[in-house]
Amino acid sequence: MTKHRKISRIFPNFLRSSSRLLHWGSNGFLTDLRQHHSRHLFSTQPPQPSNPNFTSQPNKHYIYHGQRTQSIKRPSVKGFTFTNTRSKPWTYSLSRKPELKPFRTDLWDPQTFNPKLNRTTLTANEINFKTGRGLSAIARYVCESFSKHKIWGPEILEDLKKLHRVTPNVVTEVLKVMTDAKLAAKFFHWAHRQKGFRHNFSAYNAFAYCLNRAGKYKAADQVVELMYAHGKQPSMKQFEIMIRMHADAGRGLRVYFVFQKMKKFEVKPSVFLYNRILDALVRTDHLNLALGVYEDFRKDGLEPESITFMILIKGLCKEGKLDRVFEFLDEMKSKCCRPDVFAYTAMIRSLVGVGNLEGAWRVWKEMARASVKPDAMSYTTLITGLCKGNEDEKALILFREMKARGFLIDRTVYGSLIAMYASNKKVGFAYNLLKEMVKCGYKADLAIYESLIEAFCNERIVDKAYKLLQILIQEGVSHDYSTFMPLFWAFAETNSIDDVSKLLEQMTQLGRPVKEDVVKFFVFMVCKEGKVMKAVELFEELKEIGYYSVSIFNVLINGLYKAGDVVKALALFEEMEEVKCEPDVFTYNYVIPCLVDSGKLQEACNLFGNMKERSWVPNVTVYTSLVSSLCKVGEIDSALSLVRDCLGSVTSGPRVFKYTLTILHACQSGKAEHVLEVFTELMQECIPPEDVIFCAVISGLCRHGNVEEARKVFRSLRNDKYITESLAAEYDVLIIDHLQKTTSELLRSSLKFHGLESLLITNNTNGK
Repeated sequence: MTKHRKISRIFPNFLRSSSRLLHWGSNGFLTDLRQHHSRHLFSTQPPQPSNPNFTSQPNKHYIYHGQRTQSIKRPSVKGFTFTNTRSKPWTYSLSRKPELKPFRTDLWDPQTFNPKLNRTTLTANEINFKTGRGLSAIARYVCESFSKHKIWGPEILEDLKKLHRVTPNVVTEVLKVMTDAKLAAKFFHWAHRQKGFRHNFSAYNAFAYCLNRAGKYKAADQVVELMYAHGKQPSMKQFEIMIRMHADAGRGLRVYFVFQKMKKFEVKPSVFLYNRILDALVRTDHLNLALGVYEDFRKDGLEPESITFMILIKGLCKEGKLDRVFEFLDEMKSKCCRPDVFAYTAMIRSLVGVGNLEGAWRVWKEMARASVKPDAMSYTTLITGLCKGNEDEKALILFREMKARGFLIDRTVYGSLIAMYASNKKVGFAYNLLKEMVKCGYKADLAIYESLIEAFCNERIVDKAYKLLQILIQEGVSHDYSTFMPLFWAFAETNSIDDVSKLLEQMTQLGRPVKEDVVKFFVFMVCKEGKVMKAVELFEELKEIGYYSVSIFNVLINGLYKAGDVVKALALFEEMEEVKCEPDVFTYNYVIPCLVDSGKLQEACNLFGNMKERSWVPNVTVYTSLVSSLCKVGEIDSALSLVRDCLGSVTSGPRVFKYTLTILHACQSGKAEHVLEVFTELMQECIPPEDVIFCAVISGLCRHGNVEEARKVFRSLRNDKYITESLAAEYDVLIIDHLQKTTSELLRSSLKFHGLESLLITNNTNGK
């Protein structure tokens, strides 16, 4: 009866029209059942009624629950809906469940993508082929939803509900291309909350990579704890991934942290992983931690490899611990293998890199005692290091030994030797090495030519230097300003103006920016001690043949000001008008201090006003020179206005100016005690006393207090020996003068305000 009820639910039309049912085992019934089953499931046309008078009515929908036995004609189904093709689709009411649009794979699969198909849907969900290429259709759909909505919310959840379920492989694909750590974490935990879902190891690894790409490497380290909380024991592969990420980024301490975490989870690294940890620690200069890891390596009972010893040996070479290096070499010989020439070369390169030439020479001797024959790379590495350290005798011994053994000598060796002997003023030997190098078929580079040209010019052998320059140009070697500078300097010292002009013409023909190079040359001459006047004399000669510019004037004026020749600097400034060179902001910045030092304060103030009219920003030297001079002549208010203008215009003003404003703020209380607190701070900061600070005291207390408070400040400073007795007397006179000047200005302003200027003019006439 149970089987009969089940069949009646599946095939109601068949049982309603059949009249030949005799018993369950009837062969005729089974034959009709198979025929109707095949027609109903596999026929493309809907079943037609046998009775012509039968009226078509929509069939009811029946759902088969549970799993049935699979056969050829009956595939396995789980919760499938059987419906009539002529019936209307089954729609849920909105009160029970919102209608969800079905997920269309063809819109997201790059293999079946058609831009003309349903373009209205594609415009709302534009596919990002750059990030999603190679992904599955469902993974592309999830990535596009994330890129569209940006933030985890109801919109993304609605898109994910259309999929009904996301597999661990899809989670892995999505996490591999994501860069937003927060969104990736939300998606990862949402996937885990699916019923019966469990992340695989690939998903955890992809999540760790995603967090590392977003810069959340500390959170990536916690993925192993998350695995353990989800019931998965972390394996060595997960720790290897984190170690590789930190090692590639140069985070040695994080590598050591992950290694300690491996101990916590009782995961023993392999020899390969130990080597990775040791290399990361040595590269990030954590040698002590690397030695501690090696002790754990030995406790685990693992056999070290040659690369394990070499990692530690190179780290010890960087630190200069050669005794420990030779201990590891002995251990390497006894446990693993004998060090070969490549191992010794790596040690020499490490020692040469940190400038430990004695240690490199010691390793070289040890290599000879171990009967290991050096190769060409070993010779090249050590000779180059010895040349940089100016060890000419040892370098020459190795060079001759290298030639005797018939090794191919690299151009790097020749270049290092030539540069070393040229700097040691052994120009003849360096030039012979150049000839030998050319005979061997090498072509000298720019560094070799420049070192020889400079050496010849220093030895006053200008002819050979000039010939080398011509050879350099003929061979088409790229040249620079530094190539011509030694010859320029040699011609300038010998007053060979014709040679200088000839050199400049040749530079012009070669396409060099001659004006910029001449400016650089004058900067070089001015920086040389005692060569400023020589530069001025050369400039006078070059000016006659047309080589002058505002930049050259600025360089020479600044050099003369620093040398103390203010008169000559101002003379050059006047010459700029004669040759019609328009001064720029740098010219004014250099000329104003010269005018102040020569006592022409009014002209300096006029130039300062011109700079302000042109919206030019003066430098700190201009402000400090003007403020100091104005304070000395008693123009306190003008000096303080310049202080405020400096702090408002310059990014980093002098500290004295900042404390000047602090003192003015303290003077608003009208009490000497508050002002003296600022001076106490100045003494603690070791800031020397300057006129502008004392002028700020005078101006502030005369405005907000009285004369007695100002005098009280200076008496206290005199008692503390912060200022001298004579200086205190000068400031006492300055207080009276400033008070009188302030009173007279107030009186004059009052008379002008009331229209009594005629009385002021009469009083001035009577006074005369």
